[in-house]
Amino acid sequence: MAAHRRHADRRLADGVRTGPDVAPGARGAVGVGARPGSRDARGGRAVSPAAPGTPAAPIWDPARLGPLTLRNRIIKAATFEGVMPHGRVTDELIDFHAEVARGGAAMTTLAYCAVSPGGRVHRHSLVLDEPTGRDLRRLTEAVHAEGALAAAQIGHAGLVANQISNRARSLAPSTRISPPAMGLVKGATTRQLERVARDFASGARVAVDAGFDALEVHLGHNYLLSSFMSPNLNKRTDVYGGSVAARSRFPREVLERVRSAVGDSVAVTAKFNMADGVPRGLWLDQSLQIARLIESDGCVDALQLTGGSSLLNAMYYFRGEVPMSEFIAAQPKLVGIGLEVYGPRILPTYPFEEAFFLPFARQFREALSMPLILLGGVNRLDTVHTALDEGFEFVGMARALLRDPYLPEKFRTRRVAEGLCVHCNKCVPTIYSGTRCVVREAVRENGRRGRRR
Repeated sequence: MAAHRRHADRRLADGVRTGPDVAPGARGAVGVGARPGSRDARGGRAVSPAAPGTPAAPIWDPARLGPLTLRNRIIKAATFEGVMPHGRVTDELIDFHAEVARGGAAMTTLAYCAVSPGGRVHRHSLVLDEPTGRDLRRLTEAVHAEGALAAAQIGHAGLVANQISNRARSLAPSTRISPPAMGLVKGATTRQLERVARDFASGARVAVDAGFDALEVHLGHNYLLSSFMSPNLNKRTDVYGGSVAARSRFPREVLERVRSAVGDSVAVTAKFNMADGVPRGLWLDQSLQIARLIESDGCVDALQLTGGSSLLNAMYYFRGEVPMSEFIAAQPKLVGIGLEVYGPRILPTYPFEEAFFLPFARQFREALSMPLILLGGVNRLDTVHTALDEGFEFVGMARALLRDPYLPEKFRTRRVAEGLCVHCNKCVPTIYSGTRCVVREAVRENGRRGRRR
């Protein structure tokens, strides 16, 4: 695999640590990942690399991510927006991300852009083709007008793709039955994998042409690339199966194809599973090995650390309450009946803890020199400070910004120290009708009624 080796080449020049023996938080976080000729975020100022040993930079100082300068350290993580009927770009989608940008996040992420029709989660997912790319230009322009940057999450749903809804066959590392796919999904041939890799490269170019500043390649939640890394989903006996390195080969090839397709003009990150959260799935011992290989390849500017399985254990990456009645009501009748019977087994409860992935993520911070984005239950300002102090370059926030898109600006102006999300997860079933915080919706409606009295 042809490696770009950017991380290894940058370490001395940028003043970042060169090995895991340096304590977390000892690096100068501002300037990490900077390259000559880097472009600023709209309205941002250039940042010089920090000297070794300087403390973590304040949250609100501009910071580098690959060639980009972000205005602060808070990124809106991808949450499927649910407002793209038949994959169309809508005003609601644009308004969703413009409001996040207006609320102070440095970058907002358009969730799950499929690289092919068969790679959609369902027919109401975007496909990164040229007509859609032209429509997405309005979204990136709206985000840029608010001073933020825009990222596009790109992926192939694999075993999570609904083949009936898509009217297209999906792919998997190995043949197996998949409930989300509504049937049997066959293991991909090497020719089909080559086509998928080309689709990723093509989709990445479409996103860049649409004005996106960053690409987030989906290597999480047992979507196609994640499932290749998972020992319980990848039973192949060719070069793409068996050892940890072999199971990571195809995802890493895709990362290389994406980087080669877009060059160094945009940031390329990966949403990366630390653990699948299922028996015999991917766990830290193997995911750390894969992360080291990805760092060595040098094709991505940062890893966004996640976990769980949309195929087998979705609540692992949500944590908190399981709104079973809302899940049942949002499903087709037969699926709802199945949830009534098997719901607690399919959607187990994991108690919410602030920054619930931090204990896992710390092990990645100790093992890697590349920039890392902490994700998972970040709801408090002191958690953001802790993440930066421990050496994470950015934090990703999702449900907290669904509850209050203006939370970053409220943090910055010291109006609040904690978000309003109560982890009820009632936002999750709304992905079928327009993703939203139902608590925020109720509060706003009560306010409108009060004003009418």
